[in-house]
Amino acid sequence: MQRLYDFLRRHPTWVDSFWAVVLLAVTLVGGAIDPDYETDTNETAFVVISLVLCLSIALRRRMPEKMLMLAAAAGIAQLILDVPRIPADFAMLVVIYTVAANGARWASWFALGGGLCAASLGQLRWTVEDTSTMGNAVLALFLTVPFALAWVLGDSLRTRRAYFAQLEERAARLEKEREAQAKVAVAAERARIARELHDVVAHNVSVMVVQADGAAYVLDAAPDQAKKALETISSTGRQALAEMRRLLGVLRTGEHKEVGEYVPQPDVDQIDDLVEQCRVAGLPVDFKIEGTPRPLPSGVELTAYRIVQEALTNTRKHGGPNAGASVRLVYFDDGLGLLVEDDGKGAPHELYEEGGADGQGHGLIGMRERVGMVGGTLDAGPRPGGGFRISALLPLKPAL
Repeated sequence: MQRLYDFLRRHPTWVDSFWAVVLLAVTLVGGAIDPDYETDTNETAFVVISLVLCLSIALRRRMPEKMLMLAAAAGIAQLILDVPRIPADFAMLVVIYTVAANGARWASWFALGGGLCAASLGQLRWTVEDTSTMGNAVLALFLTVPFALAWVLGDSLRTRRAYFAQLEERAARLEKEREAQAKVAVAAERARIARELHDVVAHNVSVMVVQADGAAYVLDAAPDQAKKALETISSTGRQALAEMRRLLGVLRTGEHKEVGEYVPQPDVDQIDDLVEQCRVAGLPVDFKIEGTPRPLPSGVELTAYRIVQEALTNTRKHGGPNAGASVRLVYFDDGLGLLVEDDGKGAPHELYEEGGADGQGHGLIGMRERVGMVGGTLDAGPRPGGGFRISALLPLKPAL
């Protein structure tokens, strides 16, 4: 059944031709048994007009404007040759509907005018006997309704198609714009992360240089101190190598460095100061550290600080006047857990996706990029009962 339906959709002219043949057969059979078509003149005009009207149905979708003119000519000939109403006249309704739905605008208005006049002209040409003038007028008005309805249905279909086409075009345009904005946001955030990590890597390399100079100085006098310095160099070098590997994965094309672009970056110890700043600004924040604090890779510390900063700033902006927040730092054996929650009214999820809290980032896009840079995971979304929750797990040991 589905194959038949698809076949009919691919061949609309065949469908129209089938119904044209059916209408022609009904018209000819009706004319054969009607005594009004016994004369040769009426019979010839009857057959020709019927053929023309049925032809207009068969080709209505291929040539709607031409078929409208053909049907109008057949109607005028029917009036002139005195061929009373026949079943084939139904083709006029179909053609009017088709032109109103698919034809040119001028043809649509022509079809409406012709349809409104057709019933009145037909009633004047073939008045009903034993009926008053008022009765014939009422009958003409009644016969005009199908023509008007056919045009209204066709024009409504045209309007609906145009509306859906506009919606599809708008949706496609918005989707392209959203993809472009997301790409720009990701590129900008990666560039900003690369600038921040530059200082981290430079610090690690500086530490290695200082430790190497110290080890060379005390190598003979204090071998134990030299050994400790070498161990520090090894640990710092591995950490710097891991940060460099992540840094090289960030594209920074066509970027010009400005004076003051690289500044010292915050770490986990400064989260306490950040929380205190929020409290002074009027946001109650409950801050707790669970587990045993230990040294962290510099990139992990920076990521943790920025996530907390982003989350608390979003709470201040969107949480409402009575909002409160909580920050949890959990030290696991192999990772650092972050949980930032608020009980405010919350902001639409799109704001977190599209707008950064500090005017530089890009909400969750920036958070995900940061967490991905250190090999961690991020989960964010509304809390049951109100508010917003952001949780992240950051590895303590960078993979080499």
